This record gives sequence, C-alpha cells and structure tokens, in this order.
Amino acid sequence: MSGSLTIVATPIGNLDDLSPRAARTLSDADVIACEDTRVTRKLFARLPDRPRARLLSVHARNEAARAAEIVRAVQAGSQVALVSDAGMPGLSDPGHRVVAACAKAGLRIEVIPGPSAVPAALIVSGLPTARFVFDGFLPRGNAAREARLAELAAERRTIVVFESPRRVATTLRAMLAAFGDRRAALVREISKIHEEVIRERLQVLAERAAAAEVRGEVTIVVEGAPEQAAPRADEGELAAAVADLVARGEVKKEAIATVARAQGVPKRTVYQAVLDHPPR
Repeated sequence: MSGSLTIVATPIGNLDDLSPRAARTLSDADVIACEDTRVTRKLFARLPDRPRARLLSVHARNEAARAAEIVRAVQAGSQVALVSDAGMPGLSDPGHRVVAACAKAGLRIEVIPGPSAVPAALIVSGLPTARFVFDGFLPRGNAAREARLAELAAERRTIVVFESPRRVATTLRAMLAAFGDRRAALVREISKIHEEVIRERLQVLAERAAAAEVRGEVTIVVEGAPEQAAPRADEGELAAAVADLVARGEVKKEAIATVARAQGVPKRTVYQAVLDHPPR
C-alpha cells in the first residue's frame, strides 16, 4: 500500500507557532525529510511524542537525488513529512523538486499550512494585500539584480522579496533607482524577540539601512507601480472615426459605440466629441 508525502510548515521564529496537526504529523512520520537535521531536532522538544522517524537531509545540493529516494519510500508505504528549516518548504527553500517528483509519480500529497514570512510580512506592512507577487531572493550580482528590478518596475501588484541582511542597503538603493520613492516596509525577524517592522518610503529605508547594520531574516515589501493615467482621447479623432464609419453605412449610434469600445472611452465621451466636431 502506498504511503504519502505531507508538506509541513514549521515556525519561522517562535517555536510555539508549530500547530498541533503539524506536531502529530511529525510524531507519526516514518521519514522526515528536512533541510538541516540539527535544526529539525530542535523542534522535537515541542512535540508531545518524540518522533520515531528517520531523518533524511534534503538541501539545495542533493534535492534532485533525494526526490527519487523519497518517491520510492512513499511507494513502499512510508509516511514522509517534508520540512524546511523555517516556514513552508518550496518557498525559497528546498522542497519543490520533491513535491514535483511525487506529483509526477501520482502519489498522495498533503499540505499542513502554517507559518510563512511571505504573507506575514505582506499583511503587517500595511500595503495593499489583495494582489501581490513574491519574487524570492533577488540576484546577487549588480547587473542581474538591476535587470530583475527593471522587470518589476511596471508591476502593479505589491512586491514581496527576501534579502540577506548583508545586501539590504544595496538592494534598497537599487529599488529606489528602479522604482522611484515608493512606500515600502522592511520586516525583520518575524515572530522572534527582536521583530521589527519599519514602514517608510524607499529613500528613508535605504538611508537607514546604510547608516546601521541590519541583522536577522529580512523581508522587503514594496507597493506596486501606480496606475498610469489613460491618455486623453483626441475629440477630433474620435469624431472623425465615427464619421468614417457612418460614411461606410453604419448607423450613427452603433458607430459611436464601436469607436468607444475601440478607444476604451465612455460612449458619452464619443457622443460629445461628435457634437463638438460636426463633419465639414
């Protein structure tokens, strides 16, 4: 009988955030695939029943090979729990290849939702949350980072990225150059003792990061690009377009509706243009 793979979100700081369901899953697992066995063992103190599972190290360098091993384990009937050092496996952490391999093999996959820095930082930032894009870690090289930010400059959704504390000042300056002085938030050490949320514009955040050393896990949230005002339609051109359609045999009312749809303007705007610019 085939087993299953369960993706388990683990605390990103405060170990009390481990859910009862996550604790039961880890305690009952046959195999726990984890990014760092030392970090995962620290969780065991929070579990009511000490796990009997075999720990299997799965990190960026060996994930492809481990994925095949995990598929075989699940096919053999094992209950495998997949965790990363913190947060949800697969989000800028190892795990995606394991999940993809099990999905391709048609195996049972479950997920236990829980702590993640992405929604936590987004919500606490105070910036719009209805639509957002998560872009992981930006490239380390200056040219590659600038190219990525240039791609994101026109993005209208709120932008969420992870960054190393050593590169925060450089990244904020690059964002300021690429995006302009938008509203943003620097969220540090979520759920830990020294949690900090700084809500300012990019200019201020860049200056503060340059003036003082930034420590800990950092998430940067930046508001999306402003809506571009639609160019005002030329009334003379609107009237001429209607006149052209009427000359081709289209009823005036229908011609106005056709031009309005084509130009993305209200019908009343086209109608007024026709009144103000009668055919000569």
